[in-house]
Amino acid sequence: MTMNLRLITPPSEDPISLEEAKAHLNVDADITEDDNLIRGLIAAAVQAAEHKIGRSLMPQTWELTLDRFVPVITLDKPPIVQVKSVRYMDPDGVMQTLASAAYLLDDFSEPGRLVPAPGMFWPETRCQLNAVRIQFEVGYEDAAKVPRAIKQWMLLQIGTMYANRESAVIGTIVAELPHVDGLLDRYKVWR
Repeated sequence: MTMNLRLITPPSEDPISLEEAKAHLNVDADITEDDNLIRGLIAAAVQAAEHKIGRSLMPQTWELTLDRFVPVITLDKPPIVQVKSVRYMDPDGVMQTLASAAYLLDDFSEPGRLVPAPGMFWPETRCQLNAVRIQFEVGYEDAAKVPRAIKQWMLLQIGTMYANRESAVIGTIVAELPHVDGLLDRYKVWR
């Protein structure tokens, strides 16, 4: 069975502001010539952090598609805020929306889990690709709620990319700080 995730609504802001990044980089707030570069580095650091830890940092909406219901549906990219909808193609080929009382969200577990409510069963679906579509919201409430260790890791990545604007450094010895990735260990989602 295939499970696919697709971003429906991206975050409207980053967990690190341009001002925070410039302060970390010791770039004067009034100097704007590198602002677009720094914004790009912030975006790259956020994507790298989310990939490394399997977690969503800012509010966003994802859609999970399944070919059919399974007993326990895993919802990746915690923290899970809410399930917006559970839709499915019924055996007659009509898209149905499942009532929210028909399922339970375990948003304590990471990744989150979706199961039928007590005494309920998942409905039968049409035999077709992507017959089940689940939209759910994830991410910390705002930038202030993103754990400081994750933000610090991103700032260190931004600093490294800002100082080294090429993919290779020639004629120097380079050594990574051994503790940097350890900042993320506590927040990694294990499957």
